[in-house]
Amino acid sequence: MRIPMKVDYGVRALVELALHYGESPTQTAAIAAKQRIPEAYLDQLLSTLHKAGFISSRRGPHGGHSLVRDPAEINLGTVVATLEGTSPPLDCLIWPDECLLSSTCAQREIWQEVEETIQKILGSTSIGDLAQRQYRTTKR
Repeated sequence: MRIPMKVDYGVRALVELALHYGESPTQTAAIAAKQRIPEAYLDQLLSTLHKAGFISSRRGPHGGHSLVRDPAEINLGTVVATLEGTSPPLDCLIWPDECLLSSTCAQREIWQEVEETIQKILGSTSIGDLAQRQYRTTKR
């Protein structure tokens, strides 16, 4: 499974905002520098995250971006679905009747298990969890 750059950068931006949760808004340039995300691309992602209700944004010299709710309440599965949509590894997992081999396919069950496991992990991991991990690794 390959993680799209949009998801990688979007999650990194949310983690950076989680590290500053409850503080004054964080400017785009600061997020871009800390997380090594191209600022122009980050602007697009922040707009998407704002429209989806993950962050609030304020213009001006004291403006920036903040998480709308506690980072522990934002699960990774919702973020990934917002940024990339939901797409299982094989179309037959969505439309089994469309595949002539679906009922006898040796690999279909495995890919279903893979998808279920991924969704379980993403659903049980919060942006807060990732922020804590990042905090611990940067304080070593």
